[in-house]
Amino acid sequence: MKNPYWKQYQWSNISAMLKNNKAVPKQESKEFSGRLVVITGATSGIGYETAKLYASHGADLLLINRDKEKSEKLKAELERDFKGVYTYFIADFSNLKDIHAASDYLASLDQKISVLIHNAGVYNTHKRFTGDGIEEVFQVNYLAPFIITYKLQDKLMAQGETRVLYVNSEGHRFALSGLRLDDLAWKKQHYTGLKSYGSAKTAQLLSLFPFSRVFAGSTVTVNAMHPGDVLTNMGENNGRLYRFFKHHMINPSTRSPRLSAEALYYLGVSDEVKETTGKFFNFTTLEIPAPHALDQSVAEKLWQKSLEMGHLS
Repeated sequence: MKNPYWKQYQWSNISAMLKNNKAVPKQESKEFSGRLVVITGATSGIGYETAKLYASHGADLLLINRDKEKSEKLKAELERDFKGVYTYFIADFSNLKDIHAASDYLASLDQKISVLIHNAGVYNTHKRFTGDGIEEVFQVNYLAPFIITYKLQDKLMAQGETRVLYVNSEGHRFALSGLRLDDLAWKKQHYTGLKSYGSAKTAQLLSLFPFSRVFAGSTVTVNAMHPGDVLTNMGENNGRLYRFFKHHMINPSTRSPRLSAEALYYLGVSDEVKETTGKFFNFTTLEIPAPHALDQSVAEKLWQKSLEMGHLS
C-alpha cells in the first residue's frame, strides 16, 4: 500500500526525536500532598516507579491493576515507606466490562482527581483477540483509556484543574501508512508487533484532538508522552524466543524507568505546562508526532468508531 503521508514527513522532526531519546527529563520538586493521582498498570515498570515518586511527594494514589496480589504488595510497600492514602481497583483491560466498571468507579468518587495517568499496556508479537472480539493491543492500549477519559469528562470538567496523561511512544511512527480504521482486525494487513503497537499509539495521539476540543474552556488538559527507552516488562508475555531477544538485545541498552516517572511527575505537576494541552512530549520535550498521527479527518472517524466499539452512547 502506498504511504499517503510520505510527502508530509519532515526529517528534522526525526533527528529531533533521535536527539531527545538521549536526553533526561526536566525535574519538578514541588510537593503534591493530599492530591489524588490515578495510575493504570502500576505494579511494575513505569507505573510502579511513577506511583512511588508521586507518593514520595505526598500524593494519594488510586491504582488500577489487573493483579490483586501484586496490588496488595504494592499498597503495603507504599504504606510502609510513605504517608498518603493508597487504594486500588482491579480491572483487566482486555475485558470491556472491567473497563466500564473502572470508569464508573472513578466517576463515582467524591474526591477530585488531580492527575490521571493512562499507563497500562500490552505488546504482542502475534495477533490476539479479547473476549470482546477486539484485537488485544488496540483494546488495552487505546480503547481502555479512551473509554475511561470519555466517561470521566463531566466529572473532570466539574471538579476543576485535572491533567490527563497518556504514556504513548515514539513507536507510533511504526504505523507508517497510518491507522487503518477499515482493518482493525488485521485481516487485510500483515500483523507484526511493531505495527499493531504503533497503530494503537497512533490512535492515542489522534484522540488528543477531539478530547482537547471537549475540554476546551475548562482547566482540564490532555497530553501524551514518550517514556524513553527504559526497562519494563512489556512483551514478556510473548514466549521464550522473544524474551531471549528482549533480554539480550533490547534490555542491555535501556535506561531506568525512574526517568519516565520523573517526566510524568513534571507533566502532572509543573506550572510550566499547566495550560498545555493536545501535545506530544518526548520525556518533557515537546515534539511533533509523525504525520499520520496528526490527521484530523482520521481523528474524527476514530472518535465515532471508538464510541461504537466501546459501547458508549
